[in-house]
Amino acid sequence: MRIYITLFLILFLLFVAFIFGSQNEQTFTLNYMIAKTEMSVAQAVSLFTVIGIVIGFLLSLLGRLIKAVKPKKAPLQDKA
Repeated sequence: MRIYITLFLILFLLFVAFIFGSQNEQTFTLNYMIAKTEMSVAQAVSLFTVIGIVIGFLLSLLGRLIKAVKPKKAPLQDKA
């Protein structure tokens, strides 16, 4: 059930981001280290939303991988 709520929330936020972007047809110049490009606000919102989702997904997977690989501590044994 938790996965469905999370998936619904993500899809809803994507929907809001794309609606916001589609309402802004203004163009702007995006300067980055190597080059610069001119794009609309809708394209920028879509691009940065997808980049954010991918980075979040990769960090989540990295955390799960570290948790799975990390050796578990052995329980303390009584020396009687």
